[in-house]
Amino acid sequence: MDLVAGSGTLLLAATPLGDARDASARLVDALGSADVVAAEDTRRVRALATALGVTPGGKVVSYYEAVEATRTPMLLDELRAGRSVLLVTDAGMPSVSDPGYRLVSACVEEGLAVTCLPGPSAVTTALAVSGLPSDRFCFEGFPPRKQGERRRWFARLQAEQRTCVFFEAPHRLADALADAVEVLGGRRPAAVCRELTKTYEEIRRGSLAELAQWAADGVRGEITVVLGGAAPAETSDPAELVSQVEERAADGVRLKDAVAEVAEMAGVRKKELYDAVLAARR
Repeated sequence: MDLVAGSGTLLLAATPLGDARDASARLVDALGSADVVAAEDTRRVRALATALGVTPGGKVVSYYEAVEATRTPMLLDELRAGRSVLLVTDAGMPSVSDPGYRLVSACVEEGLAVTCLPGPSAVTTALAVSGLPSDRFCFEGFPPRKQGERRRWFARLQAEQRTCVFFEAPHRLADALADAVEVLGGRRPAAVCRELTKTYEEIRRGSLAELAQWAADGVRGEITVVLGGAAPAETSDPAELVSQVEERAADGVRLKDAVAEVAEMAGVRKKELYDAVLAARR
């Protein structure tokens, strides 16, 4: 789709995770020149601007999860009128488990220009310092809050051979790691990254069992977890993979799709696995 002539540009800008000195020169320029600054927390973006020695040149509006639906049309109007909109979240990259996706999607749909001012990201920072393989990885957002759903969520990672990065709230970390041990086993390697780039940054590396024991006494701060991938499956017997298919199906995944996912990870034929699932159900 061609871009709409005369329209403004949406600037997605990564903000520092904790140390203001990690801000890029382009972010500083954009804070001072953008017509509109849409921020997850207006107080935090003003504090960041002060730390960087810049005054926002345009109007500053809030753009957080609860107001995304109502704020998006207003920001689209600004862009259609030819004005620039700078979108920032509290820390890291907008739309990565933060507000932004809804607005970006709407801009793409309308042919409005979108660009990115790259910079800090808790996902890639944690991955880099974890000491775990980083050539292939996936990002899974936040685990579910309820234990049953969370254990099913971990079950879907049983055969995932890529390193996995996810976020967790500090008050739920101990329970999440305990569930991971229960579902994935205590020997799976992992790293818990706390307060990345901040004064009290802490990187804990070890097995899931070791990390669960450490977290049991309580942990504070922003948390990013890096989970080592599963060892390649040693079995090619479809019958031994039926439980993984059924776990996905229990979460609402279509049986055909669940079979395809498990078959691809395990290196077996989809038809053989599908037939094994049907046989087990009978």
